Amino acid sequence: VLSVPLCFHLPTVHWFNERFVTTDIPEPQDLETWLEVGSWAWNWMEPPLGQISFFLLCLQFARAQIANMGVRPYTARMKAMRAKKIVAIYPQYDATLLSNYSKSVTYY
Repeated sequence: VLSVPLCFHLPTVHWFNERFVTTDIPEPQDLETWLEVGSWAWNWMEPPLGQISFFLLCLQFARAQIANMGVRPYTARMKAMRAKKIVAIYPQYDATLLSNYSKSVTYY
């Protein structure tokens, strides 16, 4: 969300440049439109935006591969915790049967 004003909003780009980047400011006629401001700001905004975008892409790819393998780590952990609680509450019943039942039932 912050990448849009940091790339195209002239006052925000000036503020960021003064405090963090300190690059030369183009002539006023070169900053008349938001596209010209974006062209100037893109010099320093492209590397971090590119790295963040690539990192998010890698996370999405890893999640898709985990889903392709059928691995659901959070869901499996929650179901195992729920099964342990139910087995502890009802010790008079068979623990394996209760645990398997608890893991197979959806509660939503």
